[in-house]
Amino acid sequence: MSNNGSVLKPGFVITLGLLTGLAALTVDISLPAVPVMAMALAASLSSSQQIVGVFIAGMAVGQIPAGLASDRAGRLPVLYAGMLLFLGGAVAASLASRVDVLLAARFVQGIGAAAAIALPRAIVRDIARGKDAARLMSLMTMIFTAVPVIAPSIGALLITQWGWRAPFIAIAALGLLLVFAIRSNIHETHAPTETRHPLRQLASSFAEFFAHRQSIFGLLLIVLPPAGFMSMIALAASLVVTIYGFSIAQFGFIFAAAGVSILLGATLNRILVSHFDALRLIGIGIALMGISAAQLLLIAALDQAPFAWLWSCVCLFMLTIALTMPNATVIALDPLPKIAGVASSIIGTLQNICGAAGAIIGATIYDGSVRNSVIMMAVAGSLTVLVYLLRALFVPHGIVRHPDELARD
Repeated sequence: MSNNGSVLKPGFVITLGLLTGLAALTVDISLPAVPVMAMALAASLSSSQQIVGVFIAGMAVGQIPAGLASDRAGRLPVLYAGMLLFLGGAVAASLASRVDVLLAARFVQGIGAAAAIALPRAIVRDIARGKDAARLMSLMTMIFTAVPVIAPSIGALLITQWGWRAPFIAIAALGLLLVFAIRSNIHETHAPTETRHPLRQLASSFAEFFAHRQSIFGLLLIVLPPAGFMSMIALAASLVVTIYGFSIAQFGFIFAAAGVSILLGATLNRILVSHFDALRLIGIGIALMGISAAQLLLIAALDQAPFAWLWSCVCLFMLTIALTMPNATVIALDPLPKIAGVASSIIGTLQNICGAAGAIIGATIYDGSVRNSVIMMAVAGSLTVLVYLLRALFVPHGIVRHPDELARD
């Protein structure tokens, strides 16, 4: 851990956690608006559900430029630029009168949010590695999951009181508050020394990332699960409200259970990280994910299930996210201190491409059945388990700790 204790003040860690959770909150708070928004804008439910996929796609587009720029210019200037773009997109979304305009605004929002999702990981790698990095990432996970846990309930309340635009206005207000939080709490952690042409630097960074099989292994464990849980997030309102007949207000509390599951997983991870190495913690998460995925496959085959059974499988899947992804991120970034910005953006870009693909495919194949609502999560979980079982192909001698100096030093 960095000796600069001032950097690790509570405000610093909380702000990093909120930035990391900005994407999840932006998605979750707007989910209850989907059915109402579709009617208000005279749009199909399928096109309205794309507000998740296009937002994630925007983040996928924006992360490589954000990571490269932060390696060249420092973390703070890129964070500010990204948040201002996010804020502009949020305002445009709240004012949209057609669904195509709303989707375009969400895409712009996603590009701006790319910096918020990619750079906190780079900042953690700037100042910590190994178990110190895992503890910090676990703490950030606990912070950022605490907000999305209540986001759907807040979104449902806002819609009930002020209509479907209210959650989008709240997102814009949050973006503005985070700009001030960055100014007050985040300190520059990376002093850039790069003088090469940006494209040459980018090519070199990509080559270095994919030269490390340990980084590829961590990457696969990070990018596969989002295809499943983003599909479920995109379809959650339709599944809960349309198929199972719960109200929008009830949906907020039901969806919050999935957020609580992530929070419980993050809490468990923070406790266990002092006793187990990253690979063993990932193994615990993968075992639980396999249990969830197997049951979801059975539910898909049956094309029906009691809601309590189905949603408990979803919550178990979400709990495993907090056990696998922070530790897989540490494994992936550990060999790459000098290119933490680009490395983090590679992870984030591929993660969001998979997440966007899962959300878009899920919305496209949605036909009102239980089967098509859960199948993407079941398949993504199964593939993640398979990658872990084949880990000897990537890390035949186990995870190697890299003694490279911290990038900020």
